[in-house]
Amino acid sequence: MKNGSRKNMDVVALFLPEIKELIQAKDFNALKLVLKNIHSMDLALGWRHLEPTEKIIVFRLLGAKKAVEVFENLRLSEQTYILNNLDNAEISEIINVMAPDEKTDLFKELPQRVTRKLFLIVNREDANEIKELMHYPEGTAGSLMTTEFVTLKKEMTARQAILSIQDNLRAEHRENIYSVFVTNEENKLIGMISLQNLLKAPPDIQIKDIMEGVEHIKLFTDTDAKDVGNWFKKYNLLDAPVVDKENVLRGIITIDDIVDMLEKETTKDIYEIGKMSAKGGEIISYAKATTVDLVKRRAGWLILLLIFDFLTGTVLKSFEHTLSAVVALTFFIPMLLDTGGNAGAQASITIIRGLATGDVNFKNIFKVIKLEIASAIFMGMIVGAVAFGRAFLLQRDFVLAFVVGLTMLLIAILAISTGIALPLVSKRVGLDPAVLAGPITTSIVDVVGLLIYFKVAQLFIPALKF
Repeated sequence: MKNGSRKNMDVVALFLPEIKELIQAKDFNALKLVLKNIHSMDLALGWRHLEPTEKIIVFRLLGAKKAVEVFENLRLSEQTYILNNLDNAEISEIINVMAPDEKTDLFKELPQRVTRKLFLIVNREDANEIKELMHYPEGTAGSLMTTEFVTLKKEMTARQAILSIQDNLRAEHRENIYSVFVTNEENKLIGMISLQNLLKAPPDIQIKDIMEGVEHIKLFTDTDAKDVGNWFKKYNLLDAPVVDKENVLRGIITIDDIVDMLEKETTKDIYEIGKMSAKGGEIISYAKATTVDLVKRRAGWLILLLIFDFLTGTVLKSFEHTLSAVVALTFFIPMLLDTGGNAGAQASITIIRGLATGDVNFKNIFKVIKLEIASAIFMGMIVGAVAFGRAFLLQRDFVLAFVVGLTMLLIAILAISTGIALPLVSKRVGLDPAVLAGPITTSIVDVVGLLIYFKVAQLFIPALKF
């Protein structure tokens, strides 16, 4: 079987007749064996094939670990349905196995009615932990971190440290361990050691003699999530400690949290540039999406942009005399506006990416603007020359071709300037830079570009002079 075929295979669909037959026959032991051979992610992706009652039966037959893995990859509506149809003991078993950050994400998304019920079910320690993590604002290091980590004391020997880690891992579920952090008696962060270095260390050496400093990698609970991603990239981290203002270790962030966060941020930016509802970076999966989902995500912005584009018709109406006097002007409107929209999109995407990576900031903004405006002038001259040539070949009218070429130059400069300005203004006022990019840039270029076109035409074409 080819890799591509395996990658796109709906595994649950292949097993579906057997699953349904075993449910009908109530042969749950055989069904357990079938489910055991289906990967958790495949089960989650194929969940839509099951009827509501079948979903609950299948879910109850999964082991605790696999049930949690499937649960974490289901849509919120499916998660809510499962929670509403399990008894308290079953729900408690699932919630207790979940990592603290995963629990917190779930509690944030669920309706308050369901959340209140869950808080009554989970034990007090877990409830307090979830409430503490929910306290951190979305989009900060505190909201990304998990409170499941292992700490060491500097007086420990390497042998004692390894035994302590083993005891902690046996005691309860832990995140993947890449580094171990060293704290003092007040739980303040004082150092770290990678698991690899700890395993290589002489058994009797003390942790204080082999631990490394953490000042360059530690994060604060209020650090912006995007900065966290850049921090991981800069220092090539697999994990990082998160501390409060008193340097007390509050949690850790691991590379898998960063991958998930960056995927959501990238998805969010792409949807916002395309003017769709971002929903916090929730990807539109055609395996799970419905017609209603697609309409909800797209209709709002589409209507808003349509209303904005009413201005284009108003501009055309106001220059009706100009168009009727020189009909040839209409031939070049699509070329001028489409090229302007493309130029604006190129600039805005470059700026948005630069803002996301930290390459563009308000310290080097004048250098960036100078570079972009210079390139806008040169690109405007290039596309203006091409537009002039096209117009002259089509109409054999030098003045008309000059109007088209000059307008193309001005529209290119306008489009690139707009593509630069909108993301920067968004960033300055605290909005996501992608919100005012893409189609909004195109809409502005359409309206203002038409005004420039007709004003230039009236200036140079004798028949249009009043």
